[in-house]
Amino acid sequence: MDKQVKDKKTAIMDVALKLFTERGFHGTSTAQISKEAGVATGTLFNYFPTKEDLINSLYFEVKGRLSACIKEGLDSEAPFEGRMKRLWSNFISCGVNKPEEFHFIGQFSSSPYITKITREEAMKEYEFIRALVEEGFRNGEIGNYSMELAMMILYQSSRAVVSLILDTGHLQDTDEIIEEGFEILWRGLAKN
Repeated sequence: MDKQVKDKKTAIMDVALKLFTERGFHGTSTAQISKEAGVATGTLFNYFPTKEDLINSLYFEVKGRLSACIKEGLDSEAPFEGRMKRLWSNFISCGVNKPEEFHFIGQFSSSPYITKITREEAMKEYEFIRALVEEGFRNGEIGNYSMELAMMILYQSSRAVVSLILDTGHLQDTDEIIEEGFEILWRGLAKN
């Protein structure tokens, strides 16, 4: 893909992320996206034939970027609890440092406009989390809970902590909140 094409596509996706997050799917028109991205509406439709194609491409892209952020620095040789703590810290830090992406995924994770195929493909990027939690079950470091519940507790707890930091302006307390949040999470998941 040549640079000019990539720049236009990136501009469209960046603006779409901002507008979809601020205004929702129905509150954002392709004309608004084109105008703010500085491209003709026909150019937008050249890259994304429908608004649904655009939001699915964006969802897949953002999930991939967040996954890469969450994976950062995970050491497969570290003890299990240390890897869980790093995973937790990364979850929170990525959400705090990429608030628009964080809000977009939260807003559209259950959207009927995100196709089942897009959802399934995007979730493949997160298999490393499931594998880590499964390891905890196998090694007896996580209590006898269902996998779905453990994964949901991890995901929803991290979302709640990011929201606490962003919505209440506790940015200066981020490290302390991450630490306290992990203690609560770990006490809940660890085998007693």
